[in-house]
Amino acid sequence: MRFTTCAALFITSVAGAQTPAADLIVTNARIYTVDPNRPFVEAMVVKDGRVTFTGSARLAMSYKGGATRVIDLDGRTVIPGMIDSHAHMGGLASGLRTVDLTGTTSYDEIIARVAARAKEMPAGSWIVGRGWDQNDWADTRFPTHDALSRAVPNHPVYLVRVDGHAALVNTTAMRLAGVTAASADTRGGRLERNPDKSPTGVLIDDAMSYVGSKIPPASAADIRTSMRAAIGEANKWGLTSVHDAGVSQGEIGIYDEMAKSGDYPLRHYIMVQPDDSSLAASFRRGPQRGLHNGRLWITAIKAYADGALGSRGAALLEPYSDDPHANGLIRIAPERLQDVATRALRNGFQLNTHAIGDRANRMVLDAYEKAIATVPSGDHRFRIEHAQIIHSEDIPRFSQLGVIPAMQASHQTSDMYWAGNRLGQSRLLGSYAWRSLLNTGIVIPNGSDFPVEMVNPLISFHAAFSRQDAKNWPVGGWLPQEAMTREEALKSMTIWAAWAGFMEKEVGSLEPGKYADFVVLDQDIMQIPAELVLKTRVLSTWLGGKSVFESVTRQ
Repeated sequence: MRFTTCAALFITSVAGAQTPAADLIVTNARIYTVDPNRPFVEAMVVKDGRVTFTGSARLAMSYKGGATRVIDLDGRTVIPGMIDSHAHMGGLASGLRTVDLTGTTSYDEIIARVAARAKEMPAGSWIVGRGWDQNDWADTRFPTHDALSRAVPNHPVYLVRVDGHAALVNTTAMRLAGVTAASADTRGGRLERNPDKSPTGVLIDDAMSYVGSKIPPASAADIRTSMRAAIGEANKWGLTSVHDAGVSQGEIGIYDEMAKSGDYPLRHYIMVQPDDSSLAASFRRGPQRGLHNGRLWITAIKAYADGALGSRGAALLEPYSDDPHANGLIRIAPERLQDVATRALRNGFQLNTHAIGDRANRMVLDAYEKAIATVPSGDHRFRIEHAQIIHSEDIPRFSQLGVIPAMQASHQTSDMYWAGNRLGQSRLLGSYAWRSLLNTGIVIPNGSDFPVEMVNPLISFHAAFSRQDAKNWPVGGWLPQEAMTREEALKSMTIWAAWAGFMEKEVGSLEPGKYADFVVLDQDIMQIPAELVLKTRVLSTWLGGKSVFESVTRQ
């Protein structure tokens, strides 16, 4: 890149009127604006953190002033700052403090990582980890605690499955939590058990609270430190905005303090946890949009209808194909969900409900329909988070009710190896059904669900149009009839995601008046072969016209 400084404080526009000099001009670039009126340009002008012009380099350079910074990108690609419409910033932050189990391919490898951490910590202190997935092991059955308990007897251990919907704990943790054969399953959760009814150490969904509630919370200082690192990780991959699914009041207070101080290079859309005290506090405060120079958006509630497919907690209309005795877990009573939806409408909030299985998706749609009939709203933008398995009869209801399916394309490429075992071939036709949903006239905001998946948003971008994994398998894509186009995939990570958070007037595209949030890439992801997309590097990330990440040396 070439960086230069230009000469006059004010310039004369083409029309002859005096125009304030730009702060930043980006030129000699391939800029995909996602603005339908001007989708592809070679230059962009930024003033006071917002885009003021996009178009030709000649006209852009007429905005030069004495303090203007001009960046010649030598033909590199620019796209709007990418938006992850479903992620967990707290999970990413806490993951920096815990044992990383992602990528493990055996139970023995997990035990080795935990045992190594135990040697570094005082006896009796908690060891927390996340990322194991028994579907990646030679033996795909759930593990039992025995080997872990023998290897790490002097620490309570709590290891969360990759999807966040199951945990493996050792004997010490169960003893501290009072988990025994006499412990009952919870509503919306269950204990995996041995034939003698003793707990195996695997806790599903709401039963995780048996042990999770005993773990000492992180300090505010620890949260701030790890949150800064998490935001830095997001910026590194080209993310300028994240929709954070399920945030506590305590965390919101810390994030608000950080954003108020200016130490917050992220546009953070927060979904509030659905407990009564959080709802009361949120409704009393009202929806808040664009706080602290567009850093915080507290406008939504996150509810949970079921669990995850990998742990057989996703609620299905018919039993699992690989377990005829299970059809998943409902984690919220339909009446409760309808009540929360109705109250959300009355108080101007979105409701975004986690639903993966077809039974859960139908239940949520039913609850939303009743709430909307009670409190009519032409623009509620209620969402279903994940919407992975939908009965064919329910696909048109999203458009009919104005419900947004907030989906994560990377889930499809992670699950495709074993989803058929869980669902059988006929149910796969309603799974990860992006094209079927798009054809009804709705939009699909895309995301990653990190730390369930990796932070890199180009993984979901690539999966959305290719239906292939990082090794470009399978040839032609998995159920390719449900693929997005490449243009739709870009929109799903930018303007559609912005719209799903009532942020479309501020972000999501590079057009005059919006925040100058953009990403510089070393390859043109809209033109290169699909197999090269995941080799693309983020060269720099910009928020409000300010660089928040750079990977190259300035020239």
